[in-house]
Amino acid sequence: MSAWVPRLLFPSHADPQVAQVILAGIAGSIMTVVSIVFAILLMTLTLASMQFSPRIIVSFSRDRVTQWTLGIFLGTFSYCMAALPTARSLPHPFAPVATVLGAMMLALACVGLLLFFIHHISQAISVNHIVDRIAEETEAIIDEMMPWPHRLKCIEDMEPLRPNPSEVAVSVDTSGYIRFIDTRRLTALAKHYHVSIRVLRRVGHFIPAGIPLMMVSKGNRLPPEGTADLLAAFDFGPTRTLQQDVEFGVLQIVDIALKAISPAVNDPTTAINCVDQLSRILIRFASREPPEELLYDPPGVVRASIGWIHFERLLAAAFEQIRMYSKTDVAVSLRLLRALGDIATSTPDPEFRRILVEHGLRIVVGCADKLSEEELRALRDRQAALESCIAISQP
Repeated sequence: MSAWVPRLLFPSHADPQVAQVILAGIAGSIMTVVSIVFAILLMTLTLASMQFSPRIIVSFSRDRVTQWTLGIFLGTFSYCMAALPTARSLPHPFAPVATVLGAMMLALACVGLLLFFIHHISQAISVNHIVDRIAEETEAIIDEMMPWPHRLKCIEDMEPLRPNPSEVAVSVDTSGYIRFIDTRRLTALAKHYHVSIRVLRRVGHFIPAGIPLMMVSKGNRLPPEGTADLLAAFDFGPTRTLQQDVEFGVLQIVDIALKAISPAVNDPTTAINCVDQLSRILIRFASREPPEELLYDPPGVVRASIGWIHFERLLAAAFEQIRMYSKTDVAVSLRLLRALGDIATSTPDPEFRRILVEHGLRIVVGCADKLSEEELRALRDRQAALESCIAISQP
């Protein structure tokens, strides 16, 4: 193998000291670069946390480019360290030419990856890129949880489970946010123990230790180990995640918008960009059928009742705080009204449109005491366009 390696790349095929110098040099250089990469990453996390929102740090830690960069750098360092003992002078001189050539190729790959990492980080700290990435992740969660298109309600929904005297409370023993509910497992356990379960809090809610999480009808049928089985269907943690929590993605963007329109920053352009991305999320949410709140097994037998966030609550989470803090900013208020109009145009549901018109009216009323009559005229024109969406019929 060594005969095929050009002497320009490896001057001495027989001298192990040359191999040791090359491997040691690459290993030392890689560790220096790893330190630089970690410093850049920590600087990026600090900047994003201070300027935008501490909640978006989770997205940076999941970034695949960062993971691949650190992984390849550390892998190259480990490769060189493992190859160093193979270059020996005693009892017989041996230079691992092919191994050293592999280390040189890895070093060149690390140089190219470092340049790409610097370019990627420069884009990653852009607020437009951050907000767009959060919106994409939120839309992906909506597509996963709500795969079916929205349909107009032609019949009344089924009645939810009601409290009854036979219910037994099941409390949690650790505090945390509800991050995930395994609905299939919960339904299977309810069927196995011949009970019905009424979950009291939805995904994204915080629940302190000792507070009931669910009420189990006919709870006397539940054995001691059954309580642990039911709690195992829930994932709790110190922070909210995007596993099933659509509202969390919305709140991350709202945090960025609120900092942008604060007097200390005064960046309405960023706030407008956030409103645009929020409208994108709400349009996707309004076009999908919400997850089933009543779980049956077999059909006709209710096993569990789980609450999910509805359109009205998600709309309030997206726009209400921005509306409150943008009463003196005509540009942001106008963009809020246009976003409501875009959502109203995209949905055929008259109930959704009524809710959107009400929110638009609150925006105009809230700005009435803060803006001039000329500025209010533009808001009222856009509010009139929003109200006209109620009369639009869609197939």
